[in-house]
Amino acid sequence: MSTKPDFRALAAKCNSLGAADAARELGDLRPAECAQFLQQLLPNAAQDILAGLSADKVRDILAATPADIARTWRLESKYPRDSIGSIMEPPLGVFRPDDTVGATIEKLREITKEHLVTYCFVTGASGTLVGVVTMRDLLLSTHDQRLEQLMLRDIFSLRPDTPLLEAMKATMNRHYPVYPVCTESGRLLGLVRGQALAEAQAFELSAQAGSMVGVEKEERLATPVWRSFFFRHPWLQLNLLTAFIAAAVVGMFESTLEQIVLLAVFLPVLAGQSGNTGCQALAVSLRAMTLGELKPGKEWKAVIKEATLGLANGTLVGLTAGAGMVVYAHMMKSPVPWKLGGIVFLAMIGSCVVSGACGALVPTILRRLGADPATASSIFLTTATDVVSMGLFLGLATWLVL
Repeated sequence: MSTKPDFRALAAKCNSLGAADAARELGDLRPAECAQFLQQLLPNAAQDILAGLSADKVRDILAATPADIARTWRLESKYPRDSIGSIMEPPLGVFRPDDTVGATIEKLREITKEHLVTYCFVTGASGTLVGVVTMRDLLLSTHDQRLEQLMLRDIFSLRPDTPLLEAMKATMNRHYPVYPVCTESGRLLGLVRGQALAEAQAFELSAQAGSMVGVEKEERLATPVWRSFFFRHPWLQLNLLTAFIAAAVVGMFESTLEQIVLLAVFLPVLAGQSGNTGCQALAVSLRAMTLGELKPGKEWKAVIKEATLGLANGTLVGLTAGAGMVVYAHMMKSPVPWKLGGIVFLAMIGSCVVSGACGALVPTILRRLGADPATASSIFLTTATDVVSMGLFLGLATWLVL
């Protein structure tokens, strides 16, 4: 070809085509021109286009491409799901260190007609990110200044294979509108907008709530019925099994319930209150695991803290519940209203202490066993709180009243 191809127009055209059609558009370009063009695309898109070219053409293109970039096309073209690479965009506003402010602004006038540019990325000859220029610094500098004179050199960047939750930890205190994405060698691959990262993180965290009741994060509204069934049903079977355990505990005290019928009224109160205490502790523990705050070896501090909170909350709630039992027992003409009130008070304290400790202990144990703490924690926690609250309540009543 006698004239240099308009890579920008060609990129826009290829973006609107499938990989096979885009490969045909590159058929007339020389290998060096193809290599130059493909380097402006994401590795995913470059590899898809290369797959539609002949083996000889691919060999010549790879020969005209720097080795580290060619290796990226061949080995790192597909990024893991739920990784930074999966939400990465092509880098926009890329310039050289010796570009002047005036020339950069003129180029930006054209780029910003179609794209949102937040930062100017400054790269070396090999595509390595060497600096970032903010729009404020660009507009307040004289037109003859070079970008290397005003660029920020201490650059924070993400890796394309970094999991989204790991990226959340890394960007938690930065709140940048755009993050560059680079290889380990520092070559600029693309960018991730802060808004896209926040949305992806929100989805990941909200998916944990579904996992806690057996709704996997891979399930969507359009997921086939049979697949949704296999996602959810095993956890429902496990939940039913644990419910049988709680029912068996109540069955052990059947004679107590027959003699003191009003105890049955307060069973749901105890189970519900202790369950809520455990769920609060579980939510805090899962959040700490997600954010990397719950370090291995430090789990017992969390267990002790949650047990202490359970003691404090159980004491105050137990006073209210015990008073309620006393009033209700008087209304039902029970001969031992104060004793029943004391039983409710003691059972509430004990069940809240155990529930709080289990809320921190259960996800810790599951993680050590190699299981996903968010997936099954609530099922085991519910069993523990039901068994302890009902068993303690009915056991105390059997011991102190009968």
